[in-house]
Amino acid sequence: MTAVSPAASSTPLDDDELIELSRSSASDHLIRREPAIAAVLFAVVALGAFLLPAHRPLSITALLVCVVCYTLASRVQFEFGGVFAIPTQPTFVAMWFLLPPRMLPVVVCGSLLLAQLPDLVRGRMPVDRLALFVGSSWFSIGPALVLYFAGSHEPRWESMPIYGAALGAQFVFDIVLTFILLRTAIEISPVAHVRSVLPAFAVDLLLAPLGLLAAFASYGHPWALLLVLPVLLLFSTFARERQRRIDNALELSTAYRGTAMLLGDVIEADDEYTGSHSRDVVDLVVSVSDRLGLDARERRQAEFAALLHDVGKVKIPAEIIHKPGALDEDEWRLMKTHTIVGEQMLRQIGGLLGEVGIIVRSCHERWDGSGYPDALAGETIPLAARIVCACDAWSAMTSDRSYRAARSEAEAAVELRACSGTHFDPRVVDALLAVVNG
Repeated sequence: MTAVSPAASSTPLDDDELIELSRSSASDHLIRREPAIAAVLFAVVALGAFLLPAHRPLSITALLVCVVCYTLASRVQFEFGGVFAIPTQPTFVAMWFLLPPRMLPVVVCGSLLLAQLPDLVRGRMPVDRLALFVGSSWFSIGPALVLYFAGSHEPRWESMPIYGAALGAQFVFDIVLTFILLRTAIEISPVAHVRSVLPAFAVDLLLAPLGLLAAFASYGHPWALLLVLPVLLLFSTFARERQRRIDNALELSTAYRGTAMLLGDVIEADDEYTGSHSRDVVDLVVSVSDRLGLDARERRQAEFAALLHDVGKVKIPAEIIHKPGALDEDEWRLMKTHTIVGEQMLRQIGGLLGEVGIIVRSCHERWDGSGYPDALAGETIPLAARIVCACDAWSAMTSDRSYRAARSEAEAAVELRACSGTHFDPRVVDALLAVVNG
C-alpha cells in the first residue's frame, strides 16, 4: 500500500529533498491542517464495510492470522521520494479469499492502528496522527467492492481478470485518497501526484502475485499464510538497509549545502558586494531554472553555482577587487582566472560541489564564444552556467557599483535584449525577463 506523504509538489525536487521535506513536516502539518478529513474518511470506510451484506462466513482463525500478518507487514516501510511503500500486498491479496469482502476495510484499518502501538507507547507518534492511518484504509474498499459483486470465493486461475480489476480498484481508491489528503496541505496537480506514487504502486504490483500464491496455499488452511512472515523479515532487513543509505545521503546533502553556505559567507566576509550579489543571483537563478523546467539535480547544481560562482575571487588581490575604476589589462587577465580558481577549490571538495565547479568555471562564457576561460559557445556551455551568467549580469546592472550607479530595470531589460544571441542564451533571456516582469 501507499502511505500519505505530502512532500511532492509542482516544484521539481530530487529524492533527498522530497524525503527531507516529508520527514520534517509533512504528516504533522497535514493532520493539524485538516483533522476532520480523516474522521470523514473513517466514516466512509466503516460504511463501505458494513453496508455490504455478508455472503461468506467469517473464520476467527483466518481473521487472527490476517491481522497478525498485516500488522507486522505494516511495520516495514520503504521510503521513496514523495511517498513510502509498505509491503502489505502479499497479505492483503490473500485476505481477499480468507475473509468476507466486507471485512477487508475493517481488518486493514485495525491492523494499521495496531502497527502504530509501539510508536505510541514510546511517545514517537502523537495520538491525533492515528486518524491518518484510519483514513489510509480507504484503499481496501476498492477490491472489497469488486470481489463482492463478482461473487468470488476460492482462488481460481480462470478468475484472473477479476483479480486484476480488484487490484486496479485498489490503486484508484488509493490515488484518490492520497490526493485529497495532500491537497489539504500543499498545492499539487493530479499528474504530479500520480507520478509521485508510481514507485510505491510498482512495489504493490510486483508483490501481488506473491499474495495470490499465498492465497492458493492458505485457502482452507489459514495458518499457511504465516509462511509470508520470513519474506516480511527479508523485506524488513532491506528496508533498514535502505533507511541507513537514505540517512547517509541526507547527511551528505546537508553537508554539501552547509559547505556551500560557508563558502558563501567567506565570499561575503571578504567582499560585502560580491557576497550580497551572489545571494541575489541565487534567487533569480532558482526562479529561472524553474521557468525553464530544469530537473531536480540540474536545479540544485544551478542554485549552488549561483551561490559560489564568485568563490574564486577570494584568491584575487583585494586591491583589484576593490579598485574604484576600470581594470588595466594585467589586472583584468588576473581577474578572469577566478573562474578557474573557483573550479579548483570546489573540485578539491568533490562530490556534488565538484560537479558544481565545472559550472562555476563556465559562468563567464558567452553564447557567441567570446567569453572566458575556454571560449565555449552555444549549447556547449552548461545550461546552468548560461542561467547564472544572465542572472549575474542582471543583478550587476541593477546594483550600485564602485564606479557607476545602478541602472533601472527597464534599462537593464533593454541591455539584456540587445545582448541576447551574442552574450546570452536567448531562451534564458526570455525566461529571466518573464521572471522579473512576472
